[in-house]
Amino acid sequence: MEFYVIGEEELVIGFRLVGIEGKVATNRQEALEGFLYATKELKPRILILTEEIASFLETEAAEWNLSGQFPLLVEIPGLQGKLPGRKTLVEAIREAVGISV
Repeated sequence: MEFYVIGEEELVIGFRLVGIEGKVATNRQEALEGFLYATKELKPRILILTEEIASFLETEAAEWNLSGQFPLLVEIPGLQGKLPGRKTLVEAIREAVGISV
């Protein structure tokens, strides 16, 4: 399995339409269950999390990213759009590189 997604029901259904399995999560417990299932059992190459789900899993996601293991965690905006205070991928790259293209 290459991809797995954890997020709102509508978003997970949309990903299923293109062949990507996922778990619907609406609270921290459901998000943690999906995260542990994906990282310990499925082991996809990329785990897609909505920003809301990522906020439920801040500690676990930070530890996972530091471990250097697969899956790679990727945050995407949820159905409500970008959460306040979160940087977009482009903003993060611009900040890291220090140039604007």
